[in-house]
Amino acid sequence: MTRQPVRFYQVGSFAAGNRLLSDADRTVQSDSHRTNSLDSGHRACQGCGEALGARYALDAAMRATQGQLVAVNATGCLEVFSTPYPETSWRIPWLHSLFGNAPAVATGVAAAMKVKGRSDVRVVAQAGDGGAVDIGFGCLSGMFERNDDVLFICYDNEAYMNTGVQRSGATPPAVRTATTEAVGREPGNVFGQGKDLPRLAMAHDIPYVATATVADLHDLEEKVERAMEFRGARYLHILVPCPLGWGSSPSDTINVARLAKETGLFPVYEAVDGGITAVSPIRHRTPVEAYLSIQGRYAHLFGEHPRSDIIARIQAIADSNISAYGLLGDDADGVGSEKVLA
Repeated sequence: MTRQPVRFYQVGSFAAGNRLLSDADRTVQSDSHRTNSLDSGHRACQGCGEALGARYALDAAMRATQGQLVAVNATGCLEVFSTPYPETSWRIPWLHSLFGNAPAVATGVAAAMKVKGRSDVRVVAQAGDGGAVDIGFGCLSGMFERNDDVLFICYDNEAYMNTGVQRSGATPPAVRTATTEAVGREPGNVFGQGKDLPRLAMAHDIPYVATATVADLHDLEEKVERAMEFRGARYLHILVPCPLGWGSSPSDTINVARLAKETGLFPVYEAVDGGITAVSPIRHRTPVEAYLSIQGRYAHLFGEHPRSDIIARIQAIADSNISAYGLLGDDADGVGSEKVLA
């Protein structure tokens, strides 16, 4: 797929520099004929990042497949708020699986399409971090190992939000959840636990792995469309802030997701056949305090007795990511277009 870096100077328009974007370069969401895969009427919370991520991703997948798409959805927030019996907000073929077997169900759908000779019908499976990183990891690893022709999307809100904000394998260190309380000498979730699922996916040497956030719509849609160019197992990991569980303002969802990338805490990149091929560099490097301080789940690190020692440890994680992934790009001021790695 041909790529052209685009810098936007006028927010809320199609203007890039002194020209208008062509129709082909505009987002799927700007098209009045988009599918609206996840339509209005669902029960998501205000500012729900997962609702945004699912609509963005599946509308892009529908365009990439000319509408020939089946979605399999694990139990979790996305399933619960989109299908309160007997209603549904889905406007595409959609199946509900158990919490942990969405990859297996999606594999079965893909196999059935193959037997029917329907190579034009593509399959997407989706789950939250609990259903992907923890409960469904065995099924997901099996899907990767078999190289089944499924795109699996993890909407990562970094905890089990649907069941009461319990810690998951994707919960960052120092975060307060219902099972990692902000007490003791090292409050919140402990350092050194959890799983980096994109890297685990890369270790399976599957055709395509990528990370994205809901703060960069062009990047997210492009990666979905890029994933659909491959056959075999593919994995997309999307950061989707949860205002309820993160203690952030519903109006800050996009800003929080953007800061996760700009601080270096959430690296955004692509990998093909197990090796990183491109990263999305940080445009304006930001200290982690800017990200942490607007979330209630980190409130215990600030206030009357700030925990500068723990903040420094989180900053060290961000700095390590910046170094390991080359997130500052080639520009001296840290503002650049996509960096392609050899």
